[in-house]
Amino acid sequence: MTSDHVFQRALSAARAALLLTGGLAAQLAGAQAQAAPMLTAHVPDAVSQHRAVRVMDAPAGRELHVAFALPMHDLDKLDALLADLYNPASPRFRHYLSVPDFTARFSPSAADYDRTVRFLAAQGLKITGTAANRYLIDATGTVGTLQAALHVKFGMYKHPTENRLFIAPDREPSLDLNVAVLHVTGLDDYSLPVARRAHRDANAGRGVALTGSAPGGDYLGSDIRAAYYGKGPLTGAGQAIGLMELAPYNDADIAYYFTKYGPQVSTVVQPISTDGSPALCSTTCDDGEQALDIEYAISVAPGLALMQVYTAQSPESVLNRMASDNTSAQLSTSWGWRENPTDDAIFMEMAAQGQTMLTASGDYSSLRASGPWPEESAYLTGVGGTDLATTGPGGAWASETGWSDSAGGPSVDKTIIIPAYQLPFISKKTGGSLKLRNVPDIAGDANFDNFECYAGTCQGGWGGTSFASPIWSGFIALANQQATINGEPRVGFLNPTLYRLGLAQHYTSYFHDQTSGKSGKFNALPGFDLVTGFGSPTGAALITALLAP
Repeated sequence: MTSDHVFQRALSAARAALLLTGGLAAQLAGAQAQAAPMLTAHVPDAVSQHRAVRVMDAPAGRELHVAFALPMHDLDKLDALLADLYNPASPRFRHYLSVPDFTARFSPSAADYDRTVRFLAAQGLKITGTAANRYLIDATGTVGTLQAALHVKFGMYKHPTENRLFIAPDREPSLDLNVAVLHVTGLDDYSLPVARRAHRDANAGRGVALTGSAPGGDYLGSDIRAAYYGKGPLTGAGQAIGLMELAPYNDADIAYYFTKYGPQVSTVVQPISTDGSPALCSTTCDDGEQALDIEYAISVAPGLALMQVYTAQSPESVLNRMASDNTSAQLSTSWGWRENPTDDAIFMEMAAQGQTMLTASGDYSSLRASGPWPEESAYLTGVGGTDLATTGPGGAWASETGWSDSAGGPSVDKTIIIPAYQLPFISKKTGGSLKLRNVPDIAGDANFDNFECYAGTCQGGWGGTSFASPIWSGFIALANQQATINGEPRVGFLNPTLYRLGLAQHYTSYFHDQTSGKSGKFNALPGFDLVTGFGSPTGAALITALLAP
């Protein structure tokens, strides 16, 4: 089905390295242990191109959280499998893989994985986590230990564009190990992860009267549920949501939000550290991003059974645990970080297992300014921003426009080509690319009209696509609850279904289509656009369509 292949991705250097892994692994297996290079690059361009001044050696006792990735195999076969899993005409439609099935077909061998774990421990690293899918090995080690193990020298460099120093290796790492290693995350902090959350400028006018239930008229999560779902019976009962966080949260903030502002919930909020770093704050901390993700996702699905809050210092550590646990059918991240060659294989595993992975598209009107990773990946769903108006506190949807800061556009990474399902929606009018992946796919409220409890206080005026992504995760929990009731499989990776629905003449019964508003150089238009994608959910009609595409 090449003409309707769901996943079309150019082979980047990292992807090409993955495809060559089998030959390299065979060479390594037949050789005595010697310093073998990784399959991907690690030294930041600012260091390798001498744009960053080395100030001093990195302290030998500084501890780093790292993760070693062994390459997946048969990714072309995985691509073909994903195409079948999301093609309604295929007999394999939504016959998802279990973690053991995926691991047996596509993951590194148990022998290679165990050998690598033993080797790293023998080098003096502390193993903090292993994975059921045998992809990542989480560890901590001092700079001195890692320098000896990886044959590098760490330095502290002056950042060329930010007022800080960053740590990085001075050369590409290698290991005295006869197993192919794809990548090691955590060796530098040149590019720091950022949360897609922002506050209203104190001097800025509100523009329109706010209609939410919170103090000052801001929206609570319950207002968002009423606007996007209404008074229907679905609550997310029996479902679990997984959130990716890169900092700990205070569970007292979450408890206070629901006690004070509702709704009454019984959801178990489970903190999960995937790398040994703290998942909970022992005292008050800046947990604004983490708190809003939890509060808004649960508010949209107030009957949710479990909220899994995965935390680590590395995005990859969290993502891989989400996939290898396969406990939550709907997953969300509102963080952006530097593109990593280990990520796409994890996103592909999630899709193969029927997990819905959502990500905020960013808040600075363009992908380049906002990140642009991971929203430009072809294997997850990017969520842009809107400006929502309701009929009143707890009221129905009234109107919606594109949000002026919603990030969108063609992929910045020129190797991420456009999926076939996007082609019918790209024109000169939309301003999209006929060659590259276009973002976002859908959208939700992101204007500075949301209210949250965090850091021991509660405050309105918050916005960002940080809100839109967890809102959608709650909505998908409603859809998957209905799927369970119907005895049907969960909806899984959204994009193939979303774009099929977008082709229907009556697509506006599925999406609130924002036809006005501008962000950067893109305009909200009838149908698909690069501000809001197809728009926000309409409620029961979209749920029915997602289950029966």
